[in-house]
Amino acid sequence: MTRTRAVRIGTSGWSIPSAAAEQFESVGTHLQRYSLRLRCTEINSSFYRRHTASTYAKWRGSTPADFQFAVKVPRTITHELKLHDAREALVAFLGETEGLAEKRGPLLLQLPPSLAFHQSVVARFFDLMRKLYAGAVVCEPRHATWFSRDVASLLERYRIARVAADPAPVPTAAEPAGWSRVVYFRLHGSPRKYWSSYDGSYLTALAGAMSRIAPVADVWCVFDNTASGAAIRNALDVYERFTVGAGAGERLTRQSSESSAGHVT
Repeated sequence: MTRTRAVRIGTSGWSIPSAAAEQFESVGTHLQRYSLRLRCTEINSSFYRRHTASTYAKWRGSTPADFQFAVKVPRTITHELKLHDAREALVAFLGETEGLAEKRGPLLLQLPPSLAFHQSVVARFFDLMRKLYAGAVVCEPRHATWFSRDVASLLERYRIARVAADPAPVPTAAEPAGWSRVVYFRLHGSPRKYWSSYDGSYLTALAGAMSRIAPVADVWCVFDNTASGAAIRNALDVYERFTVGAGAGERLTRQSSESSAGHVT
């Protein structure tokens, strides 16, 4: 399949459940084994606690040359400070993640469901972000006020992509928006968040959507339905579908009947 930009499929974290172990090498750490099959991962633990630059460097050194890490921005910034007065925390986070060097991928800014959009606050934070960091940033807002054309235009201005999320807090949240050079699918499992596995028809449609986007944008697809071990199975499954070009003409949609019948817990 011809494509001009990167496509990366992975999971939140790199734990390999026992049910999927036979699909990975038997020797090495989970990260080493994981990175031989999948091209990216999302570091979620950075949301909860700080890691030293040397820890990030160790992870970098455990993976192949073309591997990339997305890194979740700490909750101190998003949930405690709510984007206010975040310079000190952001500088510390950026300094620590420099340990990933060229393997540092998008920074993931996941916002609390209660955080409404206030243009002055958001623009001030994005100004700060762009003064300190020029790399890819993706944002997963969850309050309904973030899903408008005006907000999408603001994200575009700051070169920030809006995550395409499932389940979507509002219908338009299922589609990417903002900066169009990066498209980031973040799939939490549906109908039971973090637990449900996606069925084959959904993954085929997802692979088709990624195929259409790949020529014009860097594509990230991260499965966060890790509680039951479904994430890594879904990631390998959609990777297989994407690499063989399956479903390139299908849309990334589901009928409600599919949602109830095709997702398992």
